[in-house]
Amino acid sequence: MVQYIKLLRPKEWIKNFFLFLPLFFAADLFKFEKYPPLLLGFLAFSLVASSIYIINDYRDIESDKKHPTKSKRPLASGTVSPTAAIIICGICLLVGFSIAYLTLPKFVFILGIYFTMNLAYSFGLKNIPVLDTFIVAAGFVLRAKAGAELADVYLSEWLTIMVFLLALFMALGKRRDDVLLKIESGVDMRKAIHGYNLNFLNVALSMVCAVIIVAYFMYSMSTEVTTRLGTYRVYYTTVFILAGIMRYLQIIYVNADSGSPTKILYKDRFIQISIVLWIASFYFILYIRDLNFFK
Repeated sequence: MVQYIKLLRPKEWIKNFFLFLPLFFAADLFKFEKYPPLLLGFLAFSLVASSIYIINDYRDIESDKKHPTKSKRPLASGTVSPTAAIIICGICLLVGFSIAYLTLPKFVFILGIYFTMNLAYSFGLKNIPVLDTFIVAAGFVLRAKAGAELADVYLSEWLTIMVFLLALFMALGKRRDDVLLKIESGVDMRKAIHGYNLNFLNVALSMVCAVIIVAYFMYSMSTEVTTRLGTYRVYYTTVFILAGIMRYLQIIYVNADSGSPTKILYKDRFIQISIVLWIASFYFILYIRDLNFFK
């Protein structure tokens, strides 16, 4: 049973919390009537994402066997048969899209784009350098868009850009890890890796990092955001964005441990504290506006 659960990669479901991001930034966190569709959307998105993971693992069985960690995946290690994996994949798709349709028909459209895009990714687009990272980043934008539709809140252009850049940053960090593994083992961990090297990825990460910080400043100080949220103090939260990004850069450049961003998120206390403080600062600024601590 454990191997079947691993096949679904529930740890990756943390990415689907991006569905709740628009609700938080709209300052509607305590409008509890918006949570039922969001929770159903989270479940539907997680099931469809799991189906993609299964398809991807099915197609990459042979290459995953060469990877130091991916070789332990249920299909690559042989603990789950390909037939059983395909059946579970079909069930995930059926249940996921059924929940999506019953929750909000427009959500089915967004989820369909996500599924189609990632299906194309699994069947070949992931082998095209640069495009592979853009597809990963677009998946996070679709999560945020779906969350906005489910919660019926506005998703600003700046927030959309921020989500895309942050996801692109993490995808590039993961590619850098694959390049390091290739240097150590001499084995290509993915076909697209031939289009990357350390110099390119170091420059790309630095560039995206700088754009993220500038975009966040622009978002936090934009007239649209300050008017809609009724406060000019959002830019105070930038310090935690800076701290989190610098810690991530320290992990990949100094510690040379550029593993999966999801794993780093689970295990690194500095980044976890930065995220908690960023959320807490946003909470105080958006939801406790009568306090005048910062005047």
